[in-house]
Amino acid sequence: MIHIAETVGVGSIENFLDPAERLHLAALMHDVLSDADATRFGDERRTSIHEIPGHSHEQAMAVYEPAGRIEIPDIPQATEKILQDAFERARPALARVMPSITVCRPWTYVEYGPGQHITSHLDGIAPDPLAWPRQIAGISVVITQADAGGDFYVETASDDRLWNRQTPDAGANGYAEGMWLAHDGADNSAAWFRQMPRTRWSVNPAPGTALLYGSQLAHGTLPVTAGRCAKFISWLAAEGPRS
Repeated sequence: MIHIAETVGVGSIENFLDPAERLHLAALMHDVLSDADATRFGDERRTSIHEIPGHSHEQAMAVYEPAGRIEIPDIPQATEKILQDAFERARPALARVMPSITVCRPWTYVEYGPGQHITSHLDGIAPDPLAWPRQIAGISVVITQADAGGDFYVETASDDRLWNRQTPDAGANGYAEGMWLAHDGADNSAAWFRQMPRTRWSVNPAPGTALLYGSQLAHGTLPVTAGRCAKFISWLAAEGPRS
């Protein structure tokens, strides 16, 4: 049963990646970004992993990443293997705080330069939260810290507008009793979300530390003010009901 605490919780896994793995990952991505057409991942990119129903990719990017960023959703196979192996090592720690998680989705590489950031938003459980699979949490791991800025943050809120409804027939649908589902469109494209009072909690984790943030928890990245911040992000999901 998926509990609401899993979808609004935060956590960390220290040493998710060791220094050698971080250096290897940085080298692999440097090779990708050294290609002559690498600008397609940054200034020339016209698609995004973020989507807003009824909006184009360009409109979604303007909402989520108004100053742009580098984004590479199809990373080299060797890179994906290192990160998936790290996830497998972390399963015991994950099971203690988010026991519904069964799989880590493919990883995406992102990089922020001065002025670049991600605005506050919720990832959500699924377009249809009664269907499977279901996103339980996001995960991010920094491999290169910015010289200044670029902190990750989450935002908590008690505002009723954030919550859409309680899960109907929770137990039969794979949720613990009392499960609430967040409202769709919880991002800066919605006036109600922009106006909603929130409390921000920010963190600057050590490189190699994985941060966990529930799929119904608002989060974002503050602007980098000096240097560059490079990280990998993914989503941790429950593939189906457990017997």
